[in-house]
Amino acid sequence: MGRRKRNKPFYENVLIEDIGAEGKAVARVGDVVVFTKLAIPGDVVDLQVTKKRKRYQEAIVKEFITYSDDRAEAFCKHFGVCGGCKWQILPYEKQLFYKQKQVQDQLSRIGKVEIPKMLPIRGSEKNTFYRNKMEFTFSNKRWLSFEEIERSEEIQDPNALGFHVPGLFDKVVNIEKCWLQNDPSNQIRNFIYNYALKNHLSFFDIREQEGFLRTLIIRTSSTGELMVILSFFYEDEPAREALLNAVKEQFPEITSLLYVINSKGNDTITDQEIKVYAGKDHILEEMEGLQFKIGPKSFYQTNSEQAYELYKITRDFAELKGDEVVYDLYTGTGTIANFVAKKTKKVIGIEYVPEAIEDAKLNSKLNSIENTSFFAGDMKDVLNEAFIQEHGKPEVVITDPPRAGMHDDVVQTILNMKPGKIVYVSCNPATQARDLASLDSLYQIEKIQPVDMFPHTHHVENVVMLRKRLD
Repeated sequence: MGRRKRNKPFYENVLIEDIGAEGKAVARVGDVVVFTKLAIPGDVVDLQVTKKRKRYQEAIVKEFITYSDDRAEAFCKHFGVCGGCKWQILPYEKQLFYKQKQVQDQLSRIGKVEIPKMLPIRGSEKNTFYRNKMEFTFSNKRWLSFEEIERSEEIQDPNALGFHVPGLFDKVVNIEKCWLQNDPSNQIRNFIYNYALKNHLSFFDIREQEGFLRTLIIRTSSTGELMVILSFFYEDEPAREALLNAVKEQFPEITSLLYVINSKGNDTITDQEIKVYAGKDHILEEMEGLQFKIGPKSFYQTNSEQAYELYKITRDFAELKGDEVVYDLYTGTGTIANFVAKKTKKVIGIEYVPEAIEDAKLNSKLNSIENTSFFAGDMKDVLNEAFIQEHGKPEVVITDPPRAGMHDDVVQTILNMKPGKIVYVSCNPATQARDLASLDSLYQIEKIQPVDMFPHTHHVENVVMLRKRLD
């Protein structure tokens, strides 16, 4: 069972009762709320407390006494170590139940606003192989299992190409099969990993900042196009060319083979020059006859099929008749703006990231959409009185902010503009609830529709339609 931690409680035969915020399992021991992971309601467990706080404790499961009747078999061999797909042990219909409950709880508890009966959560038709983008990390410090550590033999294969272990920035789980992205994603990753070992290419050491191979990004699209981006820490032209050529020959279906030399401290490549080795510098995504150009730095919803459902709900909630001015805040690459454009008089898209705005303009041009305008800048600075006078007061505001929600100034600007309707798309119902409370003086919630974009995780998107109060 392992040693108990001194001064930290050890609880035996505890029933897991619920799932709370961030997908954590919830137990109660007397008056104390205890959060843990990788357990589901109905499990009876022994818990070792790791953190004590005034209002709650955090613990790890030391032993399962009995398993819940609801428990599903994890389908991935990396479950429990890899940070993804933590809800595999929960049947999909139960995942949807707890996601809906999470939205309901957060809107009523944090928002404290009057909410109508929620529409049932829209589940994802696919709950494996649903992502169109995956990023893998090369590391010379593979995560070792307890069995490997206890054997205390010299590790023959210290290299990994996979995902960071949660909470350990320098440890990477070597992934053999990931269930999140369609083939040939697994074949490409495994081919590159084996090629690198065979040809003695060095894997990156994030602590020492040395090693040749850094990251691998694979993007797929519904049009069948395929992008692969390899990131190297330094230039070694013969080794780089040989690897890229081997990938090109092995996988002729790759339509965009790119690389980047990234010699800075972190792995992000948005500020780096990305070069084309073979094919085009982009792939095309398609939705309802519209095409979207996706470059290596472009943002696009990672579950394409559910993104289509999300955008249809957003458009339906906007109740567009064709004569409205629509403001699309946090427009990103203009996907929603372009998607609703044909049902509006005009759409004004605003976004902080200038490159995203360039993508948005390109996407309008690509689809011969002429009633969109896009502006880059900080929302609270762009949306001033002069801007609103120039472009027209919106009848509808669509907002899809990042996880942190909307800035107070943006909420105030919306209240000053007084649009007839607001459609608020959120990837974080907690911050959405806070913003809804701020809008409550002028707006009444009319519809709520949760959408599951990420099966086997606790994440949930939520669309809320608000209408201006008559009084």
